[in-house]
Amino acid sequence: MTQEKWGQLRNKLLKAVGKNNYTTWIEPLEFQELQDGVAVFSVPTNFMGNYVSQNFADLILYEMNTAGESVQRLAFRVAANSPVRPSNEPAPAVVQDTPQPQSLSQQAESANDALESMQAAPLDARFTFDSFVVGKPNELAHAAARRVSEGGPVTFNPLVLYGGVGLGKTHLMHAIAWELKTKRPELNVLYLSAEQFMYRFVRALRERRMMDFKHLFRSVDVLMVDDVQFIAGKDSTQEEFFHTFNALVDQNKQIIISADRAPGEIKDLEDRVKSRLQCGLVVDLHPTDYELRLGILQNKVQQYSSTYPDLTIADGVLEFLAHRISTNVRVLEGALTRLFAFASLVGREIDMELTQDCLADVLRASERKITVEEIQRKVSDYYNIRLSDIIGPKRLRSYARPRQVAMYLCKQLTSRSLPEIGRRFGGRDHTTVMHGVKRIEELKTTDGQIAEDVEMLRRALEA
Repeated sequence: MTQEKWGQLRNKLLKAVGKNNYTTWIEPLEFQELQDGVAVFSVPTNFMGNYVSQNFADLILYEMNTAGESVQRLAFRVAANSPVRPSNEPAPAVVQDTPQPQSLSQQAESANDALESMQAAPLDARFTFDSFVVGKPNELAHAAARRVSEGGPVTFNPLVLYGGVGLGKTHLMHAIAWELKTKRPELNVLYLSAEQFMYRFVRALRERRMMDFKHLFRSVDVLMVDDVQFIAGKDSTQEEFFHTFNALVDQNKQIIISADRAPGEIKDLEDRVKSRLQCGLVVDLHPTDYELRLGILQNKVQQYSSTYPDLTIADGVLEFLAHRISTNVRVLEGALTRLFAFASLVGREIDMELTQDCLADVLRASERKITVEEIQRKVSDYYNIRLSDIIGPKRLRSYARPRQVAMYLCKQLTSRSLPEIGRRFGGRDHTTVMHGVKRIEELKTTDGQIAEDVEMLRRALEA
């Protein structure tokens, strides 16, 4: 049998076993020779040879014979050219000239060694629980993170932290890792981004070291994966993540995940992965309110007091910044950092005049105006109805409720008056807008779905 013919057979095997099984078990096989009815393949590990022999040998034999080759059995040889047992022979006590598989303790030791040498995502020394400012929007997430960081019995698995950019997800992830590192140094804690997980998975496939990859990730005590939304749409990576997840949960090992939205809302994430993520504690880090933003600024000022002991900050500056920069904590903290550095260089007090001069671009960016038209488009897309139905006269509930939501958001997010908003909604009277706004305010307290819809739309518009 030629290499070209084996290539054709591999295409048939791909259709028969599926992409994930093919990539993991069939693609690494290298055809060596066909002699005396025995098809010999080279495999990267003894384990892989045995696995293929037990699970795919009949299928490979069938396809080879269907293609006109006379094949009675398969044999697999590892890199050192030592044979793994043929598919139709019982397993001997020791496979001839083949290195014995590692014991479980040896596998764990190898995985631990690999874990110690593995370059995981570095932890930021600034991101600890002591430096995390707690407020109403993040108090539940903070409490859950604190509980997990104790390293005791697993009470909820996984812990999923989700929210928009700059709300503190990564800060809490790092804080958990630092706390575990201090309180439970004997635990194997692995923190990395979803992109790093995907990169290591692809590299393991390319280098034919999938078993090393599996041993490594399934030997940790605590697995922390940041920004899990990045594996959405990556079928093979999701498949391996799913199996890793199950293996760790079965061993009662803790898993901590972060994402930019709730698991059920991540597009192209497989349903079974969504289901697994939703089976633990899913916590939303809400957008910051004024009090929390002010607390964050006050905390940063205390930290800067040692670096800039001679600088003073005028009354009202922090309050001004907390009001004006409302969407992203990173931008807020970056603005304060720039303000202190600039004031230090020019030797001036941080007053309102210096603040507005130094942060003119940041303040302009934070003034992005949300229009009535933008809200109408976003709401119609969200509810999957036509824009003309949002504006038009139809009073069907399927149109009336989204219309009221859009009116409510216009009142909250724009400076337009009620009569102006009414004119943009097909010339409606301002009392109709007032009724719609009041109705949504009432429903937000009694209808969880409406409250969630309004919050999701507000986030999307302010992003």
